Amino acid sequence: MSARAIFDSLQTLSAAAPEDAARAGFLEWAFGLPEDSVPRAEACAALRRIGGLNAHSAAARAFVGLLEEAALWPAARPARRGGRAGRKRSLH
Repeated sequence: MSARAIFDSLQTLSAAAPEDAARAGFLEWAFGLPEDSVPRAEACAALRRIGGLNAHSAAARAFVGLLEEAALWPAARPARRGGRAGRKRSLH
């Protein structure tokens, strides 16, 4: 589901726990991204599409906040795998 569709559905939601609804919407959006996409770039694009829309509900505001966090998240750096010491470890 697109970020705009999720945003629109959260606008009409009057949930007791808006943060939970926003997280559920964010996860639905994130898991719906194509495998080869870059989540940070997709979050920036989603924020551009939502643009100047006013978030009337707390859930919609929280969803936009999650997208903003995803857009600012630093790119992952490759992690070391242990080198020689990692190869010496036994799996059993």
